[in-house]
Amino acid sequence: MTQQTTYHSRRHQEAILSGVSVGVFLILLGAIVIMTPNLINAIVNFFNDFEITAVPNIGNAPIYLPAPAHVARHVAVYTAARTFSLIWGSFLVLFLASRFAIRSPPRRKAENIGDIVFWFGAWYIIQTYLIDRAEWFVFWAIVILLLGVSLVVRGIVLGAYWAARH
Repeated sequence: MTQQTTYHSRRHQEAILSGVSVGVFLILLGAIVIMTPNLINAIVNFFNDFEITAVPNIGNAPIYLPAPAHVARHVAVYTAARTFSLIWGSFLVLFLASRFAIRSPPRRKAENIGDIVFWFGAWYIIQTYLIDRAEWFVFWAIVILLLGVSLVVRGIVLGAYWAARH
């Protein structure tokens, strides 16, 4: 196989993986809507419950952001999001194995690993800070932290690939 043929074959395989990923994403969304009783109504109620709220424990100058007035009333929405996060994270583990099988570029593998960290982390923090504690602003602060951790993991994986090649 020439280098050109290998490149086109890999691009074709990456395109197939992307299509499968989008398909699984849509199937998962549909399955969660079907399997969660009244989820659409729960989502509508969730957004209708929003109001502008002062962020607690932020300092002397108040900061106002949107938040549900009754965070604890929307467990059905949080449970659906938690389920999505767990299943999507698990799928991404299988997806990563596929990336290794087709020898995807290190950048794609690193992105995939960072996404796995994010979605499993989201599963945990949804359970801990929305379902168990109903702490809206703490949840979002930890989401920001989780995004940072995910990016750092990507960087570490790419750095490890780079170090192994040099």
